[in-house]
Amino acid sequence: MTDEATVADTDAATDSEDRTILLIGSGPIQIGQAAEFDYSGAQACRALQEEGARVVLVNSNPATIMTDPDMADRVYIEPITTEAIAEIIRKERPDGVIAGLGGQTGLNVTAELAEEGVLEEYDVEIMGTPLDTIYATEDRDLFRKRMEKIGQPVPGSTTISLDEGEEVSKIDEDSLRERVEAAVDEVGGLPVIARTTYTLGGSGSGVVDNMPELLERVRKGLRLSRNSEVLITESIAGWVELEYEVMRDADDSTIIICNMENLDPMGIHTGESMVVTPSQVIPDDGHQEMRDAALEVIRELGIQGGCNIQFAWHDDGTPGGEYRVVEVNPRVSRSSALASKATGYPIARVTAKVALGKRLHEIENEITGETTAAFEPAIDYVVTKIPRWPKDKFGDVDFTLGTAMKSTGEAMSIGRTFEESLLKALRSTEYDPAVDWVDVDDETLEAEHLAKPTPDRPYAMFEAFDRGYTVDDIVDLTGIKEWYVERFERISTAVANAAEGDFTGAAVKGVTNAEIASTAGADVSTVETSVPGRTYKQVDTCAGEFAAQTPYYYSSRKPEYVTGPFEGAAAAGELRVDRDVESVVVVGGGPIRIGQGVEFDYCSVHAIQALREEGIDAHVVNNNPETVSTDYDTSDGLFFEPITAEEVADVIEAADADGVMVQFGGQTSVNIGHPLEAELQRRDLDCEILGTSVDAMDLAEDRDRFNRLMDKRGIAQPEGGSATSEAEALELANSIGYPVLVRPSYVLGGRAMDVVYNDEDLKEYIEEAVRVSPDKPILIDEFLDDAVELDVDAVADGEDVIIGGVMEHVESAGVHSGDSACMIPPQADEVTGVMDRVREVTVEIARELDTVGLLNVQLAVKDGTVYVLEANPRSSRTVPFVSKATGVPIAKLAAKVMAGHSLDELDAREQIPEKVSVKEVVLPFDRLPGSDPRLGPEMKSTGEVMGTAEHFGKAYEKAQSATGKAIPSEGTAVIDLSAAEFPDPDSEAGQALVDAFAEFYDVQAFDDLAEAIRRGEVDVIVSRNRDALEVAVEEDVTYFSTHASAKAVLEGLRHQDDPIDVQATSDRPKVQKQWGE
Repeated sequence: MTDEATVADTDAATDSEDRTILLIGSGPIQIGQAAEFDYSGAQACRALQEEGARVVLVNSNPATIMTDPDMADRVYIEPITTEAIAEIIRKERPDGVIAGLGGQTGLNVTAELAEEGVLEEYDVEIMGTPLDTIYATEDRDLFRKRMEKIGQPVPGSTTISLDEGEEVSKIDEDSLRERVEAAVDEVGGLPVIARTTYTLGGSGSGVVDNMPELLERVRKGLRLSRNSEVLITESIAGWVELEYEVMRDADDSTIIICNMENLDPMGIHTGESMVVTPSQVIPDDGHQEMRDAALEVIRELGIQGGCNIQFAWHDDGTPGGEYRVVEVNPRVSRSSALASKATGYPIARVTAKVALGKRLHEIENEITGETTAAFEPAIDYVVTKIPRWPKDKFGDVDFTLGTAMKSTGEAMSIGRTFEESLLKALRSTEYDPAVDWVDVDDETLEAEHLAKPTPDRPYAMFEAFDRGYTVDDIVDLTGIKEWYVERFERISTAVANAAEGDFTGAAVKGVTNAEIASTAGADVSTVETSVPGRTYKQVDTCAGEFAAQTPYYYSSRKPEYVTGPFEGAAAAGELRVDRDVESVVVVGGGPIRIGQGVEFDYCSVHAIQALREEGIDAHVVNNNPETVSTDYDTSDGLFFEPITAEEVADVIEAADADGVMVQFGGQTSVNIGHPLEAELQRRDLDCEILGTSVDAMDLAEDRDRFNRLMDKRGIAQPEGGSATSEAEALELANSIGYPVLVRPSYVLGGRAMDVVYNDEDLKEYIEEAVRVSPDKPILIDEFLDDAVELDVDAVADGEDVIIGGVMEHVESAGVHSGDSACMIPPQADEVTGVMDRVREVTVEIARELDTVGLLNVQLAVKDGTVYVLEANPRSSRTVPFVSKATGVPIAKLAAKVMAGHSLDELDAREQIPEKVSVKEVVLPFDRLPGSDPRLGPEMKSTGEVMGTAEHFGKAYEKAQSATGKAIPSEGTAVIDLSAAEFPDPDSEAGQALVDAFAEFYDVQAFDDLAEAIRRGEVDVIVSRNRDALEVAVEEDVTYFSTHASAKAVLEGLRHQDDPIDVQATSDRPKVQKQWGE
């Protein structure tokens, strides 16, 4: 008997009219849980409303389109905690809750609501997969027993757990060692895999081959796990890892959506591996065995909706090989988003309808319009996913890939061959290895770049082939299957041939015309006429068996025997677009990374929606499988392509687009502005880059030109300039006076930004952090200590300007704006007193840059003077937060202005919220051991949350709670004011800070702070001591590393007992008036 006995009567569930469904989101973007769950949730909201349900959505993430007020009937941007959700349940009285679409966060909080009796008290049904099934998959020991019951092989394993009332901090070393050694013996000895239950992206997990490291991992795992369990599993490192995406309804109709195969062998988290679908190296006998096993597993567990089943496989000499069932995710997962985009099958949509009681054969496949969700997808192309790692932001972190995730996002590509798909995926990641291969000898290449799995390994494989390594050599070094390695070799050979004048082989393998021209020293036009052109194929879920209804496309070269580009209507291929209708291409933001997150997908989706509202066909070019912009029904044409000038121009030519928007995709889309403009001119295409001109965007990025413009207008700036050599930099810094803020020009998220205090610091910065040169200057600015920083987002139509919102930063100068908590509206007296000047400066800059569309201006206020730090006439990461706080959809307004409307025609009005909204960031230090956990001038956050209340203190406290790092209400605090960041501990201000914390905590000092943290004797830390804070990260102890955040915490503590005040975003009061009036 399955767990379905616990499910409510499905006939009643089918009657979804007037039912209220609570949908719990996944919270902020973080390593291990990114935008794939926002995409799933957004799709589910639409699906539920199609069935007549009233949808109540709760999520803490303001950056995503999922929390737009139009996404559900009621949208709550509130902490995903039992306290907040219980209050929402009390207000909205939902009939059911769907937890399986909110990632691990949604599952965990639903389980807690059930355990605390909240769901029973308010008669809320858990819809879809039963809670017992969730427990059976998350509890590794229970899962093993269920698999053994149906005869499915699993890796040998045992569980280490805490006894009732036992605390991990109190376990002595000998007792822990005894338990761990017994567990290791039970599974056959080291190496083993340590797995932590109820965590994100393999947090706390890893392959371990020595006892000291295993003891530390188990201790950490017991602390991180919600049920205080760590699974010790036999290591099957080196096997092939596969995932099967499976769908099942309450009538036991079950299908396989697709399988996905990791290039990297077991031992590397699937979220860290290159992944290919369909599988390429597994024999059909093995595939059929695992397919049957997947169907048996989902039935045994009683899962309803989508689920992801992970297998390990190796060739044992038998026809089908040998496999193990490794793990089951009883919910929509990271891989579900990839599988949806890879096949066109809308997994989240179907899962939501199954949760309501619909059967698969009753759910229409919107891709074909003829088949149902009971049809298994068939694909006639190859999909490749490659992760994107924040290696450029964390030079002190070891990015050797393992069982715990470190990547922030991913790119996906589609091609007719694996080679084409691989190269498109590599381009789409926009990753450039920080390795000069000329300086790497063969021994280092083998040991550090081939044998060791890192983000650089694909590029190292190409380098090895260039040096004459054989396929067998690289298979032995990497453990990657021969079939894949052979295709790397084919690409390498084709590129080498291109250098000798044979362009065709490289082109059909997926190399762009521009890359071939660069390799061969030829011009692009020559290459273009010598190689097969690109055409477009349709993603249809059925390999052409039925006519597809949705416009979802990928490019591929035409046959090798045909040369020259497709031009005019011939470029369209299988496109179902009306070339006579006005159309615009929106360029997306590519994979999520630090400094360029899901905020830009929000902007892109709003731009698409705005264009469609105006009757303009909106096409999108993007390659991120996690996002709403790449959903099959978001736009009039979805093109899954790398974001390069050549490939975007191909889309423009094929669709005969009249305009293209590069404002909304962050630095990725802005960076192709000039080359795209040149490519459109070269092809003589009648397509305009809409909105603010590329030259104006360039002017804002060019520090010297922008400085002169500000001087001309009499707008104050910190003294500064640019330098193209070390000598220039030293001269400029000394003329300004130390300390100075230094950074490279044209960078993302403050990469390599720092504050330097003397000539020696500056020389070290130039030598280690950046390579200064005439074409890569560094920017040097006066450091405005103790200034209040502001962000202003505005929309301009070339003449008129409206301000979307003004945000005050909690952190002062020296902390990157993207890492600072912010508040709307500003609260500081020194800001409210100069708001009229803030408005004047913003309007002047918008007009001087001839801004048409969005504008972000960063300002600093000091001693009554408003200084301009920088201006960006494009979308910014703050746009969604501003829009959610004020209720003014500035990205939509910007797109309509760019399409030709005036602000006056749009009747655009400014609004100021009556309540205070605080944006707080989520930091990845717990996922990146060895990283510096202190806030500073370089951006390190992966996502954000939002808290709203009557007072700043409560809003800040709610935001901290939403990050998962709530401010402790009591306990022991360490207030270390030894760093220059803080007031002197002997000063009046220093003593006042300590006294203020003493009102809430027992303030103590420890001779060995790190050891005290490990012993569990510290609950809150205020400090800049890196060593101590690294231990605090490891032990999950709350800390604050700046004076500003310490003062904000005190405000939060003073308001901690205020009512939680949950409120739907549409109910939050706002006043229609201008900022700065």
